[in-house]
Amino acid sequence: MAGKPVLHYFDGRGRMESIRWLLAAAGVEFEEKFIKCPEDLEKLKNDGLLMFQQVPMVEMDGMKLVQSRAILNYIATKYNLYGKDMKERLLIDMYTEGIIDLYEMVSHLPLTPPDQKDTKMALIRDKTKNHYFPVFEKVLKSHGQDYLVGNKLSRADIHLVELVYSVEEVDASLLADFPLLQALKTRISNLPNVKKFLQPGGQRKPPVTAKMIEEARKIFKV
Repeated sequence: MAGKPVLHYFDGRGRMESIRWLLAAAGVEFEEKFIKCPEDLEKLKNDGLLMFQQVPMVEMDGMKLVQSRAILNYIATKYNLYGKDMKERLLIDMYTEGIIDLYEMVSHLPLTPPDQKDTKMALIRDKTKNHYFPVFEKVLKSHGQDYLVGNKLSRADIHLVELVYSVEEVDASLLADFPLLQALKTRISNLPNVKKFLQPGGQRKPPVTAKMIEEARKIFKV
């Protein structure tokens, strides 16, 4: 029997968080080996474990997986979270790419210089309320089903709910006009595997703090 996947990253959200969400939703237990200093990262590089000399890296199924989107694709395929055919996979990919567009805007907010934060916040609010969330609300309304694609849980649902949580941390009011997204969030959050992930003491990482940013900058020398 293969061991648990091992996740190599610093102790924070970053590009590993969506991987954590997807593994958790699939019911896959995983371990984490945190990169705590530049020397830890250099060791991974010197041992030849990082194809492109960067993390995240996941040890899984006898492989060293790198590049976050490739890792997510592999996990989604392995655990049947990627649709039943090419057309469903296309929809899942399109939704996921849109989710990533907004997610990256939100996740980069803590890195924004103080004098630019108000402008960035205004952009996030506008894009959330007028561009991205209306798309997903319309999709759910159009077919009246519980999930975005094929009336079956897919990676798109999981990524979307992760995004919703992140948006709410920025401004909880942004979800108010989207009842079907609220219902999706509740539905996914109550799945036993996700509920376990989200509970206090679970493996979901907390919001980014200034201290976390400083620690990450030291590790990655940026």
